[in-house]
Amino acid sequence: MIITRWMAPIRPTPQQIKTLLELEGLEPFEERFEPKQKISDHRHPFTEVRVLLQGEMLFNVAGNQVLLREGDRIEVPANTKHSHICQSEESCHCLCAQKII
Repeated sequence: MIITRWMAPIRPTPQQIKTLLELEGLEPFEERFEPKQKISDHRHPFTEVRVLLQGEMLFNVAGNQVLLREGDRIEVPANTKHSHICQSEESCHCLCAQKII
């Protein structure tokens, strides 16, 4: 699992984040989750890349919990059990991509 925290005082726009992911050769898509919506444990045959645009999302990756806030990025390695929940009172909005290694 790789986590990149957004530390700058100004957050990039969704379009800027999309452009950054595209420059990595990824094809980003949007996902939205309602407050307290949970996605149960699952795995993918690819690395999941997710950047949080709005809200707070609590991830459980192979038993390790991490809270993502706006601007934060997580990469969940292929075939790693993980789940997440929209932790905020507002909906969570993410840009996601699949990285085939």
